[in-house]
Amino acid sequence: MMVDAGGTAVHIGILTAIMLGGSSFTQLFFAPFISNFSYKKKFLLIGINSRIIALLLLGIMLYFSAKFIGDYEILMIFLLITIFSLGGAFSSIGYNDILGKSLDERSRKPFFSIRQVVNGLILFGSAFLAKYILGRADYPINYSYMFFIGFFALAIASLGFWNLKEVVPSKMVVRGPGHFFQIIKGELKQNRRLIYFPGFINTMGISITLLPFIILYAKTDFGLQSSGTGNYLLFKVMGGVFTGFLLFIFSGKYKYSLLLYVTGILALIISVIVIFFPGISLFHLVFFLGGIIFVTYSISLNGVLLEVSGTSNRALYTGIAGAGNILPALFPLLGGWMIKHFGFLPYFILFMVVILSSFYFIYQLKCRK
Repeated sequence: MMVDAGGTAVHIGILTAIMLGGSSFTQLFFAPFISNFSYKKKFLLIGINSRIIALLLLGIMLYFSAKFIGDYEILMIFLLITIFSLGGAFSSIGYNDILGKSLDERSRKPFFSIRQVVNGLILFGSAFLAKYILGRADYPINYSYMFFIGFFALAIASLGFWNLKEVVPSKMVVRGPGHFFQIIKGELKQNRRLIYFPGFINTMGISITLLPFIILYAKTDFGLQSSGTGNYLLFKVMGGVFTGFLLFIFSGKYKYSLLLYVTGILALIISVIVIFFPGISLFHLVFFLGGIIFVTYSISLNGVLLEVSGTSNRALYTGIAGAGNILPALFPLLGGWMIKHFGFLPYFILFMVVILSSFYFIYQLKCRK
C-alpha cells in the first residue's frame, strides 16, 4: 500500500518500524500503569476499539484520497497505522495477563498451536478475498475495501472480549518510574533468564520485519503488481496453517527453544534465497517460509513469556518484553536507509548477521518447556 501511495524505501522502513517494533516498545511505558489494576479487561477493550476505529478511518481516508494534495496521504497512513499499532501494544498487555491466568501450563502449547490453526484457516479464506479485491480494483479503492472489511471483521470479533468474565485478580503496585526500575532490577536478580529474554527479542524479532522489504524488492526490481502481492500473501498464510497443524499434533513433544532455532534457521534460508537466486521465481517458497517464521516466532514468544513470568508480574514482564523491541523498531529504519543509499544486498547481509547473534540468547534462555 505504501509503495502504491508513492512511498520510498525510507517510508517502508518507518512504517515497518511502527508496526513491528516501535509500537511494542511502548509497552514498557504502558505496563507500569496497567500493572496497578487487578483486572485488565477494560484496557484490553480500549486497545481493541482504537484499532477498530483506525481501520474504519483508513478505509474512509483511502476512498477519498484523491482529494489529498502532496504527501498528506502518506502522512495520514502513518498517523492511522500508528494508532492501530499502539492500540495493539496497549491491548496485548491485558491480553497476556488474562491469557496467563486462564490457561493451565499443560494447555498452553496445544492452545497456541490450535489458535494459529484457526487463525490460519480464517486467514486462508481471507487471503483469497484479499487477492480478489487487490486485483479487482486499482489503488486506492482496492485497499479502502480491504480496510472496510477489516473494520467489520474486528468489530464482530471484539464482541467476544466484551463478554469476557475476568475472575482472577492480578496486581503489582508501581508507584512511579523510579519504583518501576527498582522492580525490574529486583526481577533481574531473581530471574537470570529475564536478562536474555529482551536480547532474544531484539535479535530474533527482526525476523518478522523482512517480508515488507522483500515486497519492496519485488516491486522495485521486478515490477510486482498488487495482484501478485495477493498471491504471495496466500502462500504466507499457507505456511502458517501448515505449521499450526504440525505444532498442534506434536504440542507435547517440543521445547520452545527448538521453535526459536527453527525460526532463525529459516530466516537465514530466506536471505540466502533472495541473495543467491535473484528474481521472483522462488518468492512463493520465500513467503511460505515467512508464514512458518511468523507462527513459530509468535508461539515461542508467547510461550517463553508465560514461562518466565508469574500471575502477579505478567503485565510487567510484557512491558519488559516491549523493551526488547528496540532493535526491531530501529532495524527497519536502518534497512530503509541502507536500501536507499547502498541497495538491497548490504541490508540482507546485515539481517543475517543479527539473526545469527540471536542463537546465543536462545541458548542462554534454557527453555525448560
